[in-house]
Amino acid sequence: MSRAPSDDSRVLENFVDVAGRLMRIPVQRKKRLAVLRWLVEDFQPTRLYSEAEVNRIISRRHPDFAALRRFLVDEELMQRRRSVYWRTGSVPNVGWDPPSWPDE
Repeated sequence: MSRAPSDDSRVLENFVDVAGRLMRIPVQRKKRLAVLRWLVEDFQPTRLYSEAEVNRIISRRHPDFAALRRFLVDEELMQRRRSVYWRTGSVPNVGWDPPSWPDE
């Protein structure tokens, strides 16, 4: 079953305040996915982010950046290699080692 765009809007109305901050993380997976789809829009496609950058961006929306970062990766909206993150599907060849990969 596909979701209607208005489904996410209704969820966001209940979980995001007028300042654009997430009031609480939904427990129900379907609602949490709507919030995560909204949150991942804060990240530019094709850009690589350090973990510190990801934490800073997420913390603008909610103080529990670690849980939200983990949910983004677990739900495959973002990917991670070592301590570098990117939006899923936005880096065409994930086997490529750009010079910005930190040493292991």
